[in-house]
Amino acid sequence: MSQSFVKKFAERFKGSPAIGAPPAMIDIHCHLLPGVDDGPKTWETTLEMCRMAQQDGVRQIVATPHANHTFPYSREEHEASLQQLRNQFSGLEFVMGCDFHCSYENVQDAIQNPQRYSIGDTRYLLLEFNDFASARQMTDTMAVLAGSGFRCIITHPERMALAAENGDFARALVDAGGLVQITANSLTGFWGPRVQKISERVLKAGLVSIIASDAHETKRRVPILSEAWRVAAKLVGQEYANELVAGNAEAILRNRDVYVDGRQ
Repeated sequence: MSQSFVKKFAERFKGSPAIGAPPAMIDIHCHLLPGVDDGPKTWETTLEMCRMAQQDGVRQIVATPHANHTFPYSREEHEASLQQLRNQFSGLEFVMGCDFHCSYENVQDAIQNPQRYSIGDTRYLLLEFNDFASARQMTDTMAVLAGSGFRCIITHPERMALAAENGDFARALVDAGGLVQITANSLTGFWGPRVQKISERVLKAGLVSIIASDAHETKRRVPILSEAWRVAAKLVGQEYANELVAGNAEAILRNRDVYVDGRQ
């Protein structure tokens, strides 16, 4: 069982310098499949993303096509594309997942078909809210999904408008049983200083369980985790940083419990 106890790590290692290199990393949120959403348009770009991730030290990627009103989600078709990717690129391991947008229709379908949207065969679900969702809307939806057996991983809440207005937004998500995933390049400043500061704040508070790339292509939103790992290691110590890019992701893929602040 992976017991990160991240608050303890954050307090213990705050301000410690990074030591050594990152572990073999796992990226659980990556728009990798070509032509299915706003990610890569061609197989050439997909394969270049794989090479970038491999060179960065990533060993496993969860392919997470959008499921929203703009991009319909077909698990069967995406699985077929992912198998094609496995046949073309042997340097990484791949798992099927979904960037699940919160809508009434999606939630109802997930309740009826839980394995359609989850990460692999696990109970974990990457859950994306619109930028102006309230904490009440988010926690109510999480409760409904939890009632059907899901454990929700809230994707990039640091980029939501709510985050700027409510300093306790991440605590509310964790208290409701969720896990917080921040985007790697949020920590490195890609989304601007406000998002970077929010990311640092929730990280230092020990409320983050996962750093993932949310990569879409090879120029700007790229499949790189090591730079964010280095920032995290400097802020909260290498042990906690390792959990964010490897240990907790491994637990998720094995359908094991992930703990935040000593709680499941």
